[in-house]
Amino acid sequence: MSTGTAIAPRPDIPWNPPPSSTERRAQGREMRKRLPRRDLARLTVEGRDPLGILDAQNATRIPELVPLRIERMSANPFAFYRGSAAVMAADLARDPSTPFHVASCGDAHVANFGFYASPQRTLVFDLNDFDEAAWAPWEWDLKRLLTSVVLAGAETGRDESVVRDAVEATIGSYIRAIRALAQRDPIERYFEHFGPRDVLDSLDRASRAVLKNAMADAERRTGARAVRRLTTDVGAGRLAFVHQPPLMAPVDAELAARVLAVDGAYRTSANVDVRLTLEQYSITDVARRVVGVGSVGTRCYLLLLQDGDAHAFVLQGKQAGASVLQQFGGIRQPESLVALIASDGEGARVVSLQRVLQGVSDPFLGHVRGAEADYYVRQFHDMKGGIEMVELADQPFRRYAQACGVTLARAHAQSPDAAAVAGYVGSGRAVTEALASWAFAYADVSRADHAAFVAAHA
Repeated sequence: MSTGTAIAPRPDIPWNPPPSSTERRAQGREMRKRLPRRDLARLTVEGRDPLGILDAQNATRIPELVPLRIERMSANPFAFYRGSAAVMAADLARDPSTPFHVASCGDAHVANFGFYASPQRTLVFDLNDFDEAAWAPWEWDLKRLLTSVVLAGAETGRDESVVRDAVEATIGSYIRAIRALAQRDPIERYFEHFGPRDVLDSLDRASRAVLKNAMADAERRTGARAVRRLTTDVGAGRLAFVHQPPLMAPVDAELAARVLAVDGAYRTSANVDVRLTLEQYSITDVARRVVGVGSVGTRCYLLLLQDGDAHAFVLQGKQAGASVLQQFGGIRQPESLVALIASDGEGARVVSLQRVLQGVSDPFLGHVRGAEADYYVRQFHDMKGGIEMVELADQPFRRYAQACGVTLARAHAQSPDAAAVAGYVGSGRAVTEALASWAFAYADVSRADHAAFVAAHA
C-alpha cells in the first residue's frame, strides 16, 4: 500500500460501484422470506408431456439417426435421463425457483464431468459438455446433478441409504464451496481450477487405481491417436476418414462444399494465435459422426486437416441449437447473450459459456453459422475422459459425487449472484433436505418416463 500523500476523489471520473458481496448475501437471506428453502422440494407432475417433448426434438434431427437415439436412450433409466435434458428443463420451469441466475451448464449430470487437456497439455477435471449452457437459477444445475447421482447409484446397485448419503454429501460440498468462493474476489475465482489430483487425493487405494486408469486412458485419447484410428492413406500422403456407417459416414459433395465454405468463418472466430496455427493446415476430408446419447441425430462433422509435411489433426463441428434452459425452461436470457446469438449464432453461445464455466478451455474453440444450422468447433478427442462410476465402491462413489458438486460450485461462482446464493443457502440444512427430497422424487418421475418411452417404441 502506498504511503504517499492522500489524493482527493476525482469528481470528473464517475464511480458507481456494483453491489458488495455483503449486500448480495443480504439479498439472498431476504429471499428466504419470499421463497422459503423448503419450497425447493416442490415437484409439479400435472400436465407433463415428456414423450411429446422428445418427439418434437426428434422431428428436427437427421431422420435415419433417430432410431439410434431411441435405442441408446432406451438402454436404462440413466441413459434415458442423459438424453432428456429438455424434459427436465420443462419440469423445472413448473416448480418454484430462486431469482439468482448464474451461467449454467444446463446438463450437469455426473457423466458430463471428467478430464480433458489444458492448453499446457496437462489433465484438468471439470464440466465437459455445454450444448445446453445458458443462464438459469443456480439450483437447476444442482438438481440435475443430484438426480443423476440417484439414478447412477441405482444403476450400479447401491443401497438407497448409500445413495442418499452421497446426495446429501454432494449438496454439502456445493454449499461449502459456493460460500467459500463467494468470499474471494472475482479474479481469484476466475483463476480457480481443479486437476485430477484434487479428486485423486480423496479416494482410497482401490479407487485411486480406477482413477489412474481413467486418467491413463484420457492421456492416450489424443488427436494423434484419433488420426491413426479414424483415417487411412489414400495416396501421395493424403489421409481420408474410414467410414463405418452409421457412426462414421461420408457426406455428399454438396454438403462437403457447405462444410468447407464455413471453415473460414470458424477460423475468424478463433483466437489470433489459433488462426495463425491453422494457416499452416488445409482440410483434406469431412465425415459425419454420431456422438453422445441425447445428441444423436444432431449434425456433427469431423474435419481432417493436414499441413505440408503430412501432419494431421481432427476438429469436430457440432450443431448448436437453442439451449433447453431457454427453449423448454423459459428462462429469459441476458440481453448481451441474446445479442450474441443474434449476431453470431447458437455456437457462439456454447463457446462463450464454456469459457465462463470451465477453469481452462480448449484453445481451438470457435463457432460458425452454417446454411442449415449453427455450429461450435473444438478439438476432437483431446485427452477427454471420465470415470465409470460402476467401478467405484460406495465411499469413493460418494467422494466422486462431491467432487462434481465442488466443480459445479466453482463454475457458478463466476457469476455475480454467487454471493446471493451463498446468503440464501445459509448453513445448508434446510436446502439439503429440500434438494435431496426433490432429487429422489424426480428420479422416480424419470424412471416412469423411461418406462413409458420404452413402451412407446417397443
